[in-house]
Amino acid sequence: MTFKQHLALKFLALLCAITSSGVAFAQLLPQTELKVVGGRSTRASFQEVEKPFWIKSLPEKSEGRVTASIKGYDELGLKGPELLKLMRQGIIEFGIVPLSYLASESPLSEALDIAGLVPDSATARQVVQSMTAVVAQSMSTQQQIKVLGVTPYGPQVLFCQTPIAALSDLKGKVVRTISRTQADLIEALGAKSVAMSFSEVLGAFKKKTINCAVGGAHSGFEAQWYLAATHLYALPLGWNYEVHAVNQKVWDQLSAPVQSFLLSNIDLLLQNLWTYAEQQYVQALACNAGARHCTQPPRGQMVVVQPSVADLATVRRIAIQSGLDRWGSRCAGQCVTDFNNTAGKVLRTVVKQP
Repeated sequence: MTFKQHLALKFLALLCAITSSGVAFAQLLPQTELKVVGGRSTRASFQEVEKPFWIKSLPEKSEGRVTASIKGYDELGLKGPELLKLMRQGIIEFGIVPLSYLASESPLSEALDIAGLVPDSATARQVVQSMTAVVAQSMSTQQQIKVLGVTPYGPQVLFCQTPIAALSDLKGKVVRTISRTQADLIEALGAKSVAMSFSEVLGAFKKKTINCAVGGAHSGFEAQWYLAATHLYALPLGWNYEVHAVNQKVWDQLSAPVQSFLLSNIDLLLQNLWTYAEQQYVQALACNAGARHCTQPPRGQMVVVQPSVADLATVRRIAIQSGLDRWGSRCAGQCVTDFNNTAGKVLRTVVKQP
């Protein structure tokens, strides 16, 4: 433990004592201004959770001593893949990097979102909690970036314009996928995987060049995929994780009191984003199906299909064989050991060293 970390821990203990005694702790914080690049600005999670946290909650809790400015990365003309590089260079100070853009740089992080391996939000939370420390260590060493946490944008599910009652119905279908492990899983089920941008999906449905598409339940609803798709198979094939992080040099230049203040409050932000994602998923299923409790009309009229116990077992088996084992051959060594000691225990599986 460095001296600065020791000092930060001492301050956190002092902070708790001061807060419990009712004394205004904000006076201990030096005036600090943060620059933040958040997620896509058009997302509800950015507008309703991220942005208010940085520009309202932090200033209020610090009595104006810690302030921040925030822009969605799309507002700055950024596409996404360049976010990691810009954060490593310190051009982006605090920000969000979609996990999918880290895979080539950090193979360990790819294991957080093996398609079909994590069937529900409770398991997703446990996997992320178990792996965050080792992913953070990897990014600190390789990228000089400090990981503050990982949150999901939401489960990625199957939208289909042909009836689907079980995974076996995918055989022979053309399916748009997002990640390498999703492609592996879909092809193992006897379907053909194709890559396609999100904006092209609705047109491809209408032209019938694809039968199904993997996408976020809420994103697909907002893009009106329900105008062409008839069935939604509610089995998470990915979680669209985002890594909240800060350039290490920028972090090290902050005072110990500010570091402690940020860590305690960012933890609340992360929990709120998890809860928000879970609520949005429930709402998205309702809205795609046209349920009365959908609060975001116009509503779709899709058939929402819940996976059977047999399909859950099938997708787990294939996810391990076609996704996790192949990932293990790419990662190997300490990377595989770290997975087995963390997420592997949560998921009750062991990746063999290649």
